[in-house]
Amino acid sequence: MHLHILGICGTFMGSLALLARELGHTVSGSDANVYPPMSTQLEEAGISLCEGYSADNLVPRPDRVVIGNALSRGNPEVEAVLDLGLPYVSGPQWLAEAVLPGRRVIAVAGTHGKTTTASMTAWLLESAGLSPGFLIGGVPRNFGVSARLGAHDAPFVVEADEYDTAFFDKRSKFVHYRPEIAVLGNLEFDHADIFDDLAAIERQFHHLVRTVPGRGRLLVADGEPALDRVLAMGAWTPVARFGSAAESPWRLELERDDASRFRVIHQEGEGAGSVDEDAVVDWPLTGAYNARNGLAALAAAHACGVDLARGAAALARFETPRRRQELRGEVAGIQVIDDFAHHPTAIAATLEGLRAATARGRLLAVIEPRSNTMRLGTLRDRLAASVAAADAAFWYQPPGLDWSLAPLLEASPVPARLEQDLEALVAALVEEARPLDRIVVMSNGGFGGIHDKLIAALEVAHG
Repeated sequence: MHLHILGICGTFMGSLALLARELGHTVSGSDANVYPPMSTQLEEAGISLCEGYSADNLVPRPDRVVIGNALSRGNPEVEAVLDLGLPYVSGPQWLAEAVLPGRRVIAVAGTHGKTTTASMTAWLLESAGLSPGFLIGGVPRNFGVSARLGAHDAPFVVEADEYDTAFFDKRSKFVHYRPEIAVLGNLEFDHADIFDDLAAIERQFHHLVRTVPGRGRLLVADGEPALDRVLAMGAWTPVARFGSAAESPWRLELERDDASRFRVIHQEGEGAGSVDEDAVVDWPLTGAYNARNGLAALAAAHACGVDLARGAAALARFETPRRRQELRGEVAGIQVIDDFAHHPTAIAATLEGLRAATARGRLLAVIEPRSNTMRLGTLRDRLAASVAAADAAFWYQPPGLDWSLAPLLEASPVPARLEQDLEALVAALVEEARPLDRIVVMSNGGFGGIHDKLIAALEVAHG
């Protein structure tokens, strides 16, 4: 079968393309925004890619078109699909029909940390010899690809997004997956372009909870009021909490301030039949939020039979996914780090984690507010405070952002600078940076290739 995928360079749709190719389908696709790592991954897989949307991309005529949620009516290729009467389907529905039947699905949901937690979970299962399948909205470096089928009888880990499914299906993506194990990591207001308020997102999360069978497991973070409200709507599946609360059956205790070493305590039940075990994770990651992600992954893998000690040892060999605190290069002792953070909470958590691990030198934050929520300015009042852990902040005003970032400079808790030109931003960073500094670049897009441009400019200045 020839599948043609619209929006193929999106993290979800690109992963879907890899699964379709592995199933033996002929796969092509089109997208208007083509940048690594997804574009590179697709090219390496030999998947034909059309840049831009056009009716011509539908020649030869595909057997089925998979339409991403970034596409809407008025798009020339969408209009051609409808006019030609081509069979079409959303990405989540195709996944549910073609890949997930008969699999033990682990769905990882939450506003932040889904990609990292899903990657950790897949790695723990892999390290235990289970050969899991997975679809992750990023490229886990332990695997080198963002999706694979895995063994037919092995668990399948999917990053479960609450964003809507397609222009013709406004349900959240994750209601399609019917997981046996659902991880609910956190919940905040986001996606202001489709949700009116946090209550609307809580309702969607409850739709996910409704799909988990009674024989399954809900792994839910403690200390999350929004998730408490979700469960208060009803839960028909055993719930296990994880976090730092004393009563949670899965909890962690930091043994280093930067969270590079922490103890996991698992207590299940009471009396003679209770489970009481613990293990220490000593790993290269930092940040309390990463430790919490690791705790969730350990609990999910444990539900699939991976013992705690083995899982803790495997986390020591875990490598963060591409674009999650990924070191892109180092010049004269100056590190350039790429991170996907684009929500104030994620920005703050990333910087706090890096700050705890930065013994010498300064931490310079470079931020492009690019997501739909950021473009609407919904969370603008929280942005200035989000960089408090940095030594300086460099804000980039991207084209199409219809509100000014200038007020962030006045409210900034650290020295801040605003640039509207990418080359000027690179020049300012090169002028400011000195040996032992760490420059962390945060965006959920390609950011105009700033990472390579910055590394090249640093080499010229310090070579």
